[in-house]
Amino acid sequence: MEDPPSSSVGRVAVAVLWLWSSCLCLITSPVHSHGGLGDQPLSKIAVHKATVNLRSSSSSITAHPLLLGLQGEDTEWVTVLLHSSNPSSDDWVGVFSPSKFIGSTCFEANDTKDQPPYICSAPIKYKFANESNPSYGTNSNASLKFQLINQRGDFSFGLFSGGLSNPKLIAISNSISFLNPKAPLYPRLALGKAWNEMTVTWTSGYSLEESVPFVEWGFKEGIQTRSAAGTLTFDRNSMCGAPARTVAWRDPGFIHTSFLKDLWPNALYTYKLGHRLFNGTYIWSRNYTFKASPYPGQDSLQRVIVFGDMGKAERDGSNEYSNYQPGSLNTTDQLISDLKNFDMVFHIGDIVYANGYISQWDQFTSQVEPITSTVPYMIASGNHERDWPNSGSFYNTTDSGGECGVLAETMFYVPADNRAKFWYSTDYGMFHFCIADSEHDWREGTEQYKFIENCLASVDRQKQPWLIFAAHRVLGYSSDYQYGLEGSFEEPMGRESLQKLWQKYRVDIAFYGHNRCVTSEKNHYSGIPRGTIHVVVGGGGSHLSKFSDITPNWSLYRDYDFGFVKLTAFNQSSLLFEYKKSSDGKVYDSFTITRDYRDVLACVQDSCAKTTLAS
Repeated sequence: MEDPPSSSVGRVAVAVLWLWSSCLCLITSPVHSHGGLGDQPLSKIAVHKATVNLRSSSSSITAHPLLLGLQGEDTEWVTVLLHSSNPSSDDWVGVFSPSKFIGSTCFEANDTKDQPPYICSAPIKYKFANESNPSYGTNSNASLKFQLINQRGDFSFGLFSGGLSNPKLIAISNSISFLNPKAPLYPRLALGKAWNEMTVTWTSGYSLEESVPFVEWGFKEGIQTRSAAGTLTFDRNSMCGAPARTVAWRDPGFIHTSFLKDLWPNALYTYKLGHRLFNGTYIWSRNYTFKASPYPGQDSLQRVIVFGDMGKAERDGSNEYSNYQPGSLNTTDQLISDLKNFDMVFHIGDIVYANGYISQWDQFTSQVEPITSTVPYMIASGNHERDWPNSGSFYNTTDSGGECGVLAETMFYVPADNRAKFWYSTDYGMFHFCIADSEHDWREGTEQYKFIENCLASVDRQKQPWLIFAAHRVLGYSSDYQYGLEGSFEEPMGRESLQKLWQKYRVDIAFYGHNRCVTSEKNHYSGIPRGTIHVVVGGGGSHLSKFSDITPNWSLYRDYDFGFVKLTAFNQSSLLFEYKKSSDGKVYDSFTITRDYRDVLACVQDSCAKTTLAS
């Protein structure tokens, strides 16, 4: 059963062209929902009900190799061998980190009064014992393979009987670990507050009492310099509720951010993450490269990827019995394979779908590391990052699993004045982006509304002709099924305040949602910008929801599949929009916009300034 639109957004990659006249045109691509189909797989395990039966069982489980990352790897495959004295098809194996997951006391983990809390944490991932062993059940032995990433702790494996609803721990493996579990990992680039600034955020196990974090960087063949990094973390008490505060809690380590300033436009830089330990030794990451941003208004080839709702998936097949994020790896892999052909990424909400299971943020940053370490990866806040009752979010849903924005605000950098208020503006060459936070009130008169108008009004369209608005929820127009049932084809209260801003400031494209029609044109738009093209790009990886049975006349293109959008600015007058499928990377819908600065200056309905007859 799917959530109603108020708690499930960004479902279709839909481009809508709103022509500000008697009607609208909409172009649509992939659709996506975050409803009941998207239950976090780890939430299916009744950790609170788990019991321990180690002594009375002759079952066993072992894992090897014992030491991982001997060549500096941050991910390795592990083989698990198990034997059950009473094998069953619902036996399963969980991966736990840290390796000691049985405790006499657990922080608020027990919701019953009749048993002690035997197990303090949910596993990081799990597989059923018969996953690659069809004969398991008649055969007492099985072998499983898991892919582990470095997550600042050791690992052990638990063999459980009783299925997910009544788990009984019958064997625990030996512990295994990475050679340096504290190593600096998973760099995430983001644009800074100035056009010539790049930020680097990464995760490590080193506190400020152990080391000084920094980035060593410079021109690829030039002298390297070092920039200090700030360090953040958070504890269990920072979470707003369960499961993030209870069985899904995992220490996030330390998140470091360094600001690389005074970059030369389009220059290629190399960098690596460093920690100087207080005993005088240095810990290094491997080397990475990035290209600096173009000067604002610079007339050069500039390419931007936009999508929402991707989430994560496991390459070893674990956790995927509910097919949780079926398109996530395809989207990730298509972008990795095409890295040389785009310059930055906007992931506009519903980033990980961890839903309070904090270990999943490490899994996600590992998955996207080839992208985030190479190009700026800008995010927006979604309901699965922010929403929690009485936490200050505009929606009182429990979609964040108790995270209430803390993970997103800490794990990724955005150039917001206040990262708890996740709205910001950023420039990239000929683009000016205004990123809204749909999980905070955007209506007229609010703090965010004032920001949005200022962001749209402040752009110099002669230098930056391409004005882009983005938010997670569909604040524009959507032909999603649930929105269609309501008859509004939008997030409730979505466009009522914002529509006049898009019109007044001639926003080119608004990413998230849908729109009535003045033209039947679908492939090329030129001249005076009579309206805003609205695009729902929620097909990054999570479940798709169906379109409305009603097809509005502004809905020009629909595709029920996973994909992403690529914007290519060739120059000051020509912009190409492409919708690509994640399955093959091919273009399935496209259009171009061409116009000159004089076209932007021309007034259209409801945006003409008052004039005087005086001369």
